[in-house]
Amino acid sequence: MKPVQVSQLNKYIKTIIQSDPLLSRISVIGEVSNLKYHSSGHVYFSMKDRGSRINCFLPEDKAAYLRYPLEEGMEIIASGYIYLYEKGGYYSLTVSEIKVEGEGNLAAAFEKLKRKLEAEGLFSPEFKRELPEFPESVGLVTSSTGAAVWDMIRTVRNKNNFVDIILCPCRVQGDGAAGDIEDAVKALNRMAEPPDVIIVGRGGGSIEELWAFNEERVARSIFDSKIPVISAVGHETDFTIADFTADFRAATPTAAAEAAVPDMREISLRMKRLIEDATSGITGRIGMMEAALEMSSPDSLVSAVKGMISGYEGKLDGIMKSASMNFREKIHNEELKIEKVKSLADSMDPGRILSLGYGALSDGSGRYIKSADNLHVGDVINIRMKDGSAECRITELTKERDS
Repeated sequence: MKPVQVSQLNKYIKTIIQSDPLLSRISVIGEVSNLKYHSSGHVYFSMKDRGSRINCFLPEDKAAYLRYPLEEGMEIIASGYIYLYEKGGYYSLTVSEIKVEGEGNLAAAFEKLKRKLEAEGLFSPEFKRELPEFPESVGLVTSSTGAAVWDMIRTVRNKNNFVDIILCPCRVQGDGAAGDIEDAVKALNRMAEPPDVIIVGRGGGSIEELWAFNEERVARSIFDSKIPVISAVGHETDFTIADFTADFRAATPTAAAEAAVPDMREISLRMKRLIEDATSGITGRIGMMEAALEMSSPDSLVSAVKGMISGYEGKLDGIMKSASMNFREKIHNEELKIEKVKSLADSMDPGRILSLGYGALSDGSGRYIKSADNLHVGDVINIRMKDGSAECRITELTKERDS
């Protein structure tokens, strides 16, 4: 037999592998090892069992939508095709889809993603938004055929028939469900008149059936939503990544609908109580004003003033009794000063001066004449005395010279 070149042999084997229908679409179960995330976005790892190992390659476009965060030792089912690298002469499994086997491995994947998103701050309370108190519309991101959607619609309608319901149907489990949920949340945010609050959820199921709500793309779409989001996945004991990322977590879809809208019956009762309280307050206020008007009558005012005076007199009497001798002496001294000033004022009183026989001169305008310099021969002056006045004309004027 004629020998062949290595490259020819590898090419031939590659042709055989590629033409084999079994190897072009195969699923392999095994344990993850040698896990490496490349800077290009590709993921390289091995799958092994007790007796053997196979190299695996997950392309960047598939890794971006990986449903389960891979971890060393995790048991998975990888689906794809066998590819032979001619230059190296080795083959590998090119992976297009991965499923995780066993609840323990799913729990490990859950914890890994939870730690990652928590470290990024997606669960931080500071980013949680308050739910609107009186929403005009509610968006529902759920399956259009499940029991949960009808439970939510019925609950909203029973509590508040004025709220609009916008249903954005999507798959809630299986391959592609996470992408549907992500697209629905984004679509509601892009609406010209978006809802005031969004409920993302579904009814109960196994951890695998609920897994779409544990995928990173769903968590990020909820976190990036400009509209407050209520997460309502499964039953009360079920927790998903979506629950931690949402602004509010409800135990069930029905509880989410309860939390999303106010009860119109409660609002009506509250308004009735407010009206009753306001009426009672106004009536009481009117009564107080009437009483105040009655107290404002003249007799009441006089009585009130007398009471105030009596009170002040009592206070003054108490102050005077408690004052010290030194203080009384100061008061006496001030009284003496006042008497001196009073005597001086009395001595300068014009009436008292006139009573001594003096007169006051004034000109025709009534201005008092203080000096002979203000007088001229022929001027008419008025002389005011104690018991009368006289009008005189100056015929002669003599001025005293300064010595």
